[in-house]
Amino acid sequence: MTAFENADRARVAWWAVALALAGALAYTVYSFVGTFVFGVFVYYATRPVYRRLKRWIRPPTLAALVSLFTLALPVLLLVAYTTAVGLQELDAFLAARGANLGQLESLLGPYIDVSAAVEDPQSLLGEPSVQAALQTVAENAVGYAGFLTNFFVHLFAMITIAFYLLRDDHKLASWFRRQFGDDAGVVETYGRAVDRDFSHVFFGNILFAFVTGVIAAVSYSALDSLAPAGVGIPYPALLGMLTGVASLVPIVGIKLVYLPLGGWLAYLVVQQGGGYAFLGTFGVVAFVVVDVIPDLVLRPYVSGRDLHLGLVMLAYIFGPLLWGWYGLFLGPVVLVLVVHFVRIVLPELVAGDPIEPEALGPSPFGGDGSDEEDDGADA
Repeated sequence: MTAFENADRARVAWWAVALALAGALAYTVYSFVGTFVFGVFVYYATRPVYRRLKRWIRPPTLAALVSLFTLALPVLLLVAYTTAVGLQELDAFLAARGANLGQLESLLGPYIDVSAAVEDPQSLLGEPSVQAALQTVAENAVGYAGFLTNFFVHLFAMITIAFYLLRDDHKLASWFRRQFGDDAGVVETYGRAVDRDFSHVFFGNILFAFVTGVIAAVSYSALDSLAPAGVGIPYPALLGMLTGVASLVPIVGIKLVYLPLGGWLAYLVVQQGGGYAFLGTFGVVAFVVVDVIPDLVLRPYVSGRDLHLGLVMLAYIFGPLLWGWYGLFLGPVVLVLVVHFVRIVLPELVAGDPIEPEALGPSPFGGDGSDEEDDGADA
């Protein structure tokens, strides 16, 4: 009896330690949830490229570094710069109309302030000397030292998370199967379904929106620099960001931005009595470069998903409203986890039957519920 009581006390003590460790881990993840979620996004966005490079570049560590520092990091910096310029134009747009976003404006304030330092990098070339240009850069850096330090620390953490997931994801998957796997294969089926849809959501939808937004912002800014007097594109970077967001709606989303913009430019051209060549150039660039090329190159990666488009759109809408900026990534994560839990596990739990993934039928949320692997699935 005494031995049993001692063993029971030891088990209780270990459970207390487990709860304490789980609480510490949960608190850490909660404190930096945006960094963790964005690191997972970078992993899924880079994984298809890494798996192709791994065939030619050895060891895997070098392939992961090449994938991150030649693809992911430049894209992240370009998106960050485009977002900064877009926020500055949003601030100018609101100031010109005396509008106030209330609490949202206070949340965007620090990002709008620091974006002013990068709004016009060409202004540094106008300095009378290299020394004056460097002094300007130093003054801006000192003024936003805390913000920039925090940004680069989080960026380093995101890249580190993505790097180790790229290099060691197979080890993590094997450990998870050994620790939590079951004879019926439910855990593996659930994990593969979640992994596949994470690939579709992150590498497909969100990366497509980011790249489309950058392409649109660069295209609109270039066109604005060529526009005749009185026929400029208003807030080109901001409109580029809106184009990226609208691209989440297939087929018609991008057109919801550039067609009204084209109508506004046509009105200005008629009022000015000139600039028809610029209007035609805008139409060609908007249709071919902003609309058709991203659809042909990137959109195929979005096809074939199991998630209903309406649910995905609601996740994109309510995620940021509930959790802030990282809700754009966390919302779809929660959606994928819930959908496949309801599809694979919940029916058998409610019925009290053994959980067997072989008995799965078509998914009620879109797709056929199959678990066939693609380039984004876990090998």
